Amino acid sequence: MKKIGLIGGLSWESTLPYYKIINETIAEKKGGYYSVDCILHSINFHEIESTILKGNWDISNRLLSNAAKQLEDAGVDMIAICSNTMHKCIPEIKKCVDVPIFHIVDATSKRMHSKGIAKALLLGTRFTMEESFNIEKYLENNIEIIIPEIEDRQIVHDIIFKELCRGIIKESSRDIYLKIINKYCTYDMGVILGCTEIGLLVKQKDTNIPVFDTTEIHAEEIAKKSIEE
Repeated sequence: MKKIGLIGGLSWESTLPYYKIINETIAEKKGGYYSVDCILHSINFHEIESTILKGNWDISNRLLSNAAKQLEDAGVDMIAICSNTMHKCIPEIKKCVDVPIFHIVDATSKRMHSKGIAKALLLGTRFTMEESFNIEKYLENNIEIIIPEIEDRQIVHDIIFKELCRGIIKESSRDIYLKIINKYCTYDMGVILGCTEIGLLVKQKDTNIPVFDTTEIHAEEIAKKSIEE
């Protein structure tokens, strides 16, 4: 089995399901007492949140690059970042490490194509919805991305940081997300839960629109990669 390096804590609320899903997937595929061989580097999200909201990514780049380097030095075979937004740091991380980074967009795009979906509404932080670091990756993978209008983007963003990252789950916020999904999604589209916390709030059972939970998908694909021969 491959040793996996996870960069988590971004937030810790969504890091928990990563570990659970990875182990459950490995147990299902391998049987017996198999579980993941991994090292988790959990970052203090306060240091991240308080700077990126001001547009300062230097600290995030440094913290994630240092985490990746420590994981590489510990002998991991692959690194995965347990966050959509923090994939923005990958160009800087790659300057520090040679170990491959398994991209959340690659995992999600693969799952979408397997379901015959090539167009989706992207929900996430404003960084993820408005900047190019993940959107361009989806386009490279032949996935067309739609993002909400500015007012709706701010609503989605605020619920993530003010509620979901703190473990606050509100029925009213779920209703708001579902209204936004129904507003933008046509019959031939899916919705990408492009923040690892959104899956704590919105589930496939809540809508008829195909839901692609990046946390669940990324974790399952990490597990599969870890047991590849």
